[in-house]
Amino acid sequence: MMYPFMTLNDGTEIVHSDMQENGTVKVYIEKPDEKYCFRHATCWLPQYRWEDIYHFGDEEIKKFQEIIKSTAHLILQFSQEGGFENASGL
Repeated sequence: MMYPFMTLNDGTEIVHSDMQENGTVKVYIEKPDEKYCFRHATCWLPQYRWEDIYHFGDEEIKKFQEIIKSTAHLILQFSQEGGFENASGL
């Protein structure tokens, strides 16, 4: 299951998975793009291991890394509680 986490001003969506049995959480980033349809990348927490980077440049990944690092504690918490909406009781 993937849960919405954050939408950036440029339309980039950040979503995350449930916490896996091994303690990892998949963070998936996707941005609509006229040429490529969607650009995307995956970051695995808590290792911050990037994979499947499709048409994002190094500077963009660096920006996403900063966003994820500053919110990782929330993502890890929400991944154990069924996402933000479930954790917040909405």
